[in-house]
Amino acid sequence: MTEQHDLLLLAQEAARRAAEHIRSSERPPDPATWDLKGTSDFVTTVDREAEELIGETLLAGAPASIIMGEELSPEAAGAELVWIVDPLDGTTNYLHGYPAFGVSVAATVDGVLTVGVVVDVTRGIVYHAARGSGAWCGDRQLAVSHVSEPAHALIGTGFPFKVLRRLPQYLRQFDTILRTTSGIRRAGAASLDLVDLACGRFDGFWELYLAPWDIAAGALIIREAGGVITDLEGSGEVTRHGAIVAGNPPIHAWLLEVLHREAPHTE
Repeated sequence: MTEQHDLLLLAQEAARRAAEHIRSSERPPDPATWDLKGTSDFVTTVDREAEELIGETLLAGAPASIIMGEELSPEAAGAELVWIVDPLDGTTNYLHGYPAFGVSVAATVDGVLTVGVVVDVTRGIVYHAARGSGAWCGDRQLAVSHVSEPAHALIGTGFPFKVLRRLPQYLRQFDTILRTTSGIRRAGAASLDLVDLACGRFDGFWELYLAPWDIAAGALIIREAGGVITDLEGSGEVTRHGAIVAGNPPIHAWLLEVLHREAPHTE
């Protein structure tokens, strides 16, 4: 098995290559060229080209591994080394020139999150973590905030646009959280929201529907920065489709309680 440090270097190389390609590519201006995957959910040739670069890089360095992602094979059962990747998180932002989109690359070894890399494409900032080694941005170690009072907390979120049947539940949650915190923000790229939490810019975050490739790298970075990320039931198994709740320890506990009280989880 490749050493953990080597996996991290490989993930960084793959994410950087994809980010450089996205920055150097011409943004498709014509909506007629945007492929629709679902409600308000687009994919472009730039996504696919970035995905190919990631796949080439990861498989060259770890030929026996499996890659799982939105545009890639989801078949990962029983594999020792699995890469969980999003070649362009925040495609809608990218298509509109809104500067909040990222590249996310994570690895699990025997089902355990081991390395995670998120690149803020517009700013060229790389965040990374390896299990047991902390979370970092360059040579700066990341740490979640110390805000413990909800009234002082800034909370990140994402709208359930892929599962609109959950919108009434979400709006009840939003109403309560907005009334009891210092504010809510939604930028539209979960990978960047999660690293914002790891950096202490957000104190908490919740979203009712995300995929493993939206979450995996950011989840490890949050945990290595001292934060907590779970599903709505409090389980740490977050590399699957569903809801997540994250935060520094006190805000995570408060947010989880509020979400259950105001709008219990229902499918």
